[in-house]
Amino acid sequence: MSGMTRIEALRGRRVWDSRGRPTVEAEIRLAGGAVGRAIAPAGASMGSAEAVDLRDGGSAFGGLDVRRALANVNGEIALALNGLDAADQAAVDAALIALDGTRTRRRLGGNATIAVSMAAAHAAAAARGVPLWRHLGAAAPRLPVPEIQIIGGGAHAAGRVDLQDFMVIATGSSSIAEALDWTAEVYRAAGALLKSRGRLRGVADEGGFWPEVDSNEGVLELIAEAVAGAGFQLGAQVAISLDVAATQLQREGRYELSREGRALDADQLGDLLERWAADYRIVAIEDPVEEHDAAGMAAFTRRMRGRCLVVGDDFLATSAERIRAAAAAGACDTALIKPNQAGTLTETKDAFDAARAAGWRTIVSARSGESEDVTLVHLAAGWGADLFKVGSFARGERTAKWNEALRLAEAEGATFTRWRTPGAPGAPGASEARS
Repeated sequence: MSGMTRIEALRGRRVWDSRGRPTVEAEIRLAGGAVGRAIAPAGASMGSAEAVDLRDGGSAFGGLDVRRALANVNGEIALALNGLDAADQAAVDAALIALDGTRTRRRLGGNATIAVSMAAAHAAAAARGVPLWRHLGAAAPRLPVPEIQIIGGGAHAAGRVDLQDFMVIATGSSSIAEALDWTAEVYRAAGALLKSRGRLRGVADEGGFWPEVDSNEGVLELIAEAVAGAGFQLGAQVAISLDVAATQLQREGRYELSREGRALDADQLGDLLERWAADYRIVAIEDPVEEHDAAGMAAFTRRMRGRCLVVGDDFLATSAERIRAAAAAGACDTALIKPNQAGTLTETKDAFDAARAAGWRTIVSARSGESEDVTLVHLAAGWGADLFKVGSFARGERTAKWNEALRLAEAEGATFTRWRTPGAPGAPGASEARS
């Protein structure tokens, strides 16, 4: 162990996320003087298998304060990590996992463990004098294709729209800068349409527009119109993607579309999504069935094979074990990767690697409760993810990440992982361009 990278001090700090809720920041100082910091994000739509935040309960901040998690960081976690080598990420994370002793980090808090795990990585990178993406082992950053929310719904917008995310992917773009430029034009066009029709009600948790709409399909029509109004061809240059978040829609074994006054079984919802995919050039659909329906996920994957990416979020919970089981069952072909779902960076990378070993694509994703922390950008670029999903094109916690991606694109040798049509041959990330 290098004495310079020995953990000398760990401090937990109570900071604020983008929803105005307390969250955990961890700061690690090494013997050589290097410092690393990271802030835990928080989800609104959460799967039952993911690492859980430790919250205080009671009346303060609706029970969402994090003083118990902070006490764990400043107490037993600090004691357990004191003297460990921050450059040995696996050892740091193994100590966190063993100390907690639960599958979902419910004792110490997933918000405590992920903040500490990421802070250790930042501290080790700082000690080497390199950016985090290089510390992760990459020779140069590889920027993924942005998947950007235009309209927010579901748990992110008080159910104003049933589906959780209506997003666009600049499938024809040749650089991260061009992808962001194109998406900005679509975002502006969508806002102008909503405003002109008196349908704009504000922005949702992740910065997408919060509209007044009569149906979910009406949102798809709006985005298609915005793409055309921005001067792009739907499907060729810019395509649509969806996060159904079907678990949030389930009521007594059926999927309730409250905006439309109807409830569907899994086959009927699959029929609807299949038609939308064809009519509106949808290239990725996330969580099209509820998280426990492995058979339904496999059936939907067979239905859409070669036409649309089928993405697992709540269904997979950034778990290598769950990804391997899903791959064996033919359920999904793309994994959403969220570090705070796993609880440590080592477990997050294990899940990422399991998806790649299965021949799947990967999407590194933020949460609805975010901050100025840009760790995710370095993970996506350092690991070579296929897509990057951090919310919309507005709000500082979102643009902090898009702007960091633009900075990484300036590094020597940086490349851009261009979009590959679902079903296209070749390894993930095979189609690249200089960024």
